[in-house]
Amino acid sequence: MTASDARLPDDAGLPSALPRPEGERERLEVAWRSPRGWRVITEVNNTVIGYFYIATAFLFFLLAGILGLLIRLQLAVPGNDFLSPQTYNQIFTMHGTVMMFLFAVPAVEAVGILLLPQMLGARDLPFPRLGAFAFWAYLVGGLVFFCTLFFGTAPDGGWFMYPPLTGERFSPGIGADWWLLGIGFIEISAIAGAIEIIVGVLRTRAPGMTLTKMPIFAWTLLIFAGMIVFAFPAVILATILLELERAFGWPFFIAEKGGDPLLWQHLFWFFGHPEVYIIFLPAAGMVSMIVPTMARVPLVGYRLIVVALIAVGFFSFGLWVHHMFTTGIPARSLGFFSAASMAVAIPSGIQVFAWIATIAAGRLRITVPSLFVIGFLIIFTLGGLTGVMVAMVPFDRQAHDSYFVVAHLHYVLFGGMVFPLFAAIYYWAPAFSRRPLSERLGRWSFGLIFLGFNIAFLPMHVTGLIGMPRRVYTYPAGMGWDTLNLVSTLGAFMLAAGILVFLVDVISNIRLTTAEPAGNVWQAGSLEWLPNHNFGTRSIPRIDSREPLWDRPNLAREVEAGAHYLPRTATGGRETIVTSPVEAEPQYVMRLTGPGYAHFAAAVFTAGFFLLLTVKAVVLAGLCGIGAIVAIMRWMWECDQAPAGEIDIGGGIRLPSYASGPVSHSWWAMVVLMLVAAALYLSYLFGYLYLWTVAPQFWPGRAQLPALSALLVPMALLFVSGLLLEASRRLLDGGTNRHGAIAALLLLGTIALVGALGVDILQHWRVGLRPQASGYAAMVYANAALQAQIAGAVLLTAGFAAARLATGQVDRTRRVVFDNLALLWAYSLGQAAFGLLLTHGFPRLVAG
Repeated sequence: MTASDARLPDDAGLPSALPRPEGERERLEVAWRSPRGWRVITEVNNTVIGYFYIATAFLFFLLAGILGLLIRLQLAVPGNDFLSPQTYNQIFTMHGTVMMFLFAVPAVEAVGILLLPQMLGARDLPFPRLGAFAFWAYLVGGLVFFCTLFFGTAPDGGWFMYPPLTGERFSPGIGADWWLLGIGFIEISAIAGAIEIIVGVLRTRAPGMTLTKMPIFAWTLLIFAGMIVFAFPAVILATILLELERAFGWPFFIAEKGGDPLLWQHLFWFFGHPEVYIIFLPAAGMVSMIVPTMARVPLVGYRLIVVALIAVGFFSFGLWVHHMFTTGIPARSLGFFSAASMAVAIPSGIQVFAWIATIAAGRLRITVPSLFVIGFLIIFTLGGLTGVMVAMVPFDRQAHDSYFVVAHLHYVLFGGMVFPLFAAIYYWAPAFSRRPLSERLGRWSFGLIFLGFNIAFLPMHVTGLIGMPRRVYTYPAGMGWDTLNLVSTLGAFMLAAGILVFLVDVISNIRLTTAEPAGNVWQAGSLEWLPNHNFGTRSIPRIDSREPLWDRPNLAREVEAGAHYLPRTATGGRETIVTSPVEAEPQYVMRLTGPGYAHFAAAVFTAGFFLLLTVKAVVLAGLCGIGAIVAIMRWMWECDQAPAGEIDIGGGIRLPSYASGPVSHSWWAMVVLMLVAAALYLSYLFGYLYLWTVAPQFWPGRAQLPALSALLVPMALLFVSGLLLEASRRLLDGGTNRHGAIAALLLLGTIALVGALGVDILQHWRVGLRPQASGYAAMVYANAALQAQIAGAVLLTAGFAAARLATGQVDRTRRVVFDNLALLWAYSLGQAAFGLLLTHGFPRLVAG
């Protein structure tokens, strides 16, 4: 028996004061041991995936930074020909795209995947393979996308890709297609990570960690992931519509055919402005963890900060027109969105004042993390002030598309996200490395980054105010911009030098370890500082405060001794406890999946499908799509493991090892996925109604619409599909062994669902409606495409459930696969019925 397994006092007040039985720690270490060598790609543990994720995000940060330096070299002096106009357009497009899509969101998601389980007292997030899939898809897709620069096929329409410039007429190459398919696919990867985070925060917290005791960083990640669920579908829809227009001529954004290029801006900025806060909120959460530790006092105003975080998330969805003040929006709308743009500063300010109050309540230690936090407060506050300026319509009309906006954007994004990220790396490095990063090199890095950033971007405010527009390749001498641009270029290289010092520090000092990290050098109070973060060898404690390590100094020794919940592996594999979403009371023991190849193959094949479509290799893309489906089915087959009876987790508590219905974590994941689908369809509904308001002359009269009787057959098929679903549910609930009959009902029901959609589109085709004819026609067929997406997922899931039934792995008790299918199926029926009423009824209603 090791020293850590020594008997604890009988009055320790623990779930179990007994020592961990001999050999149990070793069995846990075997269960959680990571594969060695190249087989590490099969690992799904959050710590390993978190390392990979952060390293990859930082790689893209460096690559985008190099592109930024090339931009500054080109603009350092007037009349420069360092870069050709075409190359410059590709570089500034890729700089913004990589920073926003391949660095900012993935970086904060990566920190969440790395820290959340430890911070919540869990052994891993609930869907390890989903998190690993999201990472590998992001890595493969991101690298291929970036490499388009070296072949002259990179997009050149700006990171916002406004049509009509990016339509087939003005951008006939495949650069725009790389952006649309590549970035759309990477957004799907981000959504997968968001599902993992939402269910992880709500269902895998340590027992007793109620929502009011949850670390503030977990709150920010929960809101961050929720915002991704509702914001990202808008840009995914926009990319789908523009790619359909480019590939097949469906005129969503072509004004002369009843489309409107402003529809893209509405969809893009409905994603784009919340994304600023999607990036900022987790960064603010990092600051809210660092400041109390460095001040040695609890965070002031915890509950008020939580309310402020929710308010920021809510307000951020009402600001998208903030970016469209010069597009001819009606004056009343301008006033509303201007007020909303200024109102969001209030909850953001609450957080800033709470940090200041926390610092004032304690005594701030001046460390490298503290310096980066102070730098963040200064720079982000300045960015917020210029944000209020551009929220005022008269000023925005003067500053719009000038370098003032470039400066504002970088003060908000770099100051609001990169400075906290550097603070977080210096702060949490000792929890994962054998030694912390260097204070001396860290101070040099901070000084160079802080000074370099301000020297680079502060003059851009003046450059913009005296007339320099954004996205210009060069400029003539004598405009008053020469000196300011040269200073900005020098500042950019000073900033790069600071990042280089940081890299030297990381290479010199980071030594990732699973055994003896430097430990809690800051004397922090949250659970991620418990030892042995990498293995599931520690028991899971009951939490009764927000700073458990401060309130219970012996907690680290106790969890290592196995004196808390789940001190052993009951099934020989990886396990964690699933708790209730509000009070965090134990509900069941979840059996986690271990290393495997299926998720890796699924990510590679999925990336191949999207990327090969870009270069019009349809056959190869189709084969990759089939490969991805097969790999996902293989991956999911191993996830639904048979119940292993009740498990003693300690403290006299026995929990089931299987759960279905609303108690199941997978049921919650399906609900979140349905919210994503609903957000996607609501974005479509906005686009459908928007085109009606701007181009009603392209909508058909009653005589051009399918007869109302055309609704009867598809509606009847949907009704039959629902009946067959209910019949299969009744058979399963009855405990019957007629698995073949249930499987047949599932397949027939999904065929009826798909058939309803096919009949509907055939009715429109018969009356002569072609998707290339008008924006209205394109929207009708886009509705069918979105419905087919969901129906296809239902059909595949039904086939999977039928196979599980045929092998006896679905029954009255073991029914997670069926319950999840039923949820998705019911949603699909509702959306399909609504789509039929929309495309048949609304045009008839407005035709008079």
